[in-house]
Amino acid sequence: MKRIYIVLTYTGTIISKIVKFYTRKTYSHVSIALDKNLEDMYSFGRLRPYNAFIAGFVHERMDSGTFKRFKETKAIVFWLEVTDEQYDKIEKTIGYMKLHKEKYKFNLIGLFLVSIHIKRIKKYSFYCAEFVKYVLQNAGIGKNLPKIIKPEDFKQLEGINIEYEGLLRCYNENKIMLEKY
Repeated sequence: MKRIYIVLTYTGTIISKIVKFYTRKTYSHVSIALDKNLEDMYSFGRLRPYNAFIAGFVHERMDSGTFKRFKETKAIVFWLEVTDEQYDKIEKTIGYMKLHKEKYKFNLIGLFLVSIHIKRIKKYSFYCAEFVKYVLQNAGIGKNLPKIIKPEDFKQLEGINIEYEGLLRCYNENKIMLEKY
C-alpha cells in the first residue's frame, strides 16, 4: 500500500475568488501529489504566476510559481491509501501527461459552466478538479465522485484522511514539528 495526497487550496486570486463565490466553499483549487513532501504535485492551473489565462497541465511546487507568489495560500492536505497497482496507474497517467503536456489545455469554459451545472467535455482539456478526478478514476478510485466536479467534492472520497490544514507554505514545517514528537 502507498499514499497519495489530495491538496485543496485557496490563493485569493481573482479567479479563486470567483470559484469560491459560486461554489460557496472554502477551497477553489485541487492538486494531486504522489509524495508526502508535495514535491510531485500536479494539477491544471496557471503556467505563469502573473497570468491566469496562460494555463494547462502544471507541476506545482510550494516554493515556486503560483504558490510562491501567493504566500498566504490556505490549504488542506488529505492522504489516501491506495494499492501499489493503483499508485502505478496514477503515476503512469501523470507521466504520460507530463510527456505530452503541450497537447493538454485548460478547460476555462468548463470551469465557468460548473457554476450553472453544465459539464463541458473537450478532449485533452481539464480544469483542476476534472484532472484529479480523471487521474483517480483511471486508477479505479473515486467512482462515486459527481459528474460535475468541484475541488471540495474530493473531501467525500472513501478512505480520505486529513493530514494538515493551514497555510500551504507552513506545511513542511508543521510536518517536521509533528515528526519530532
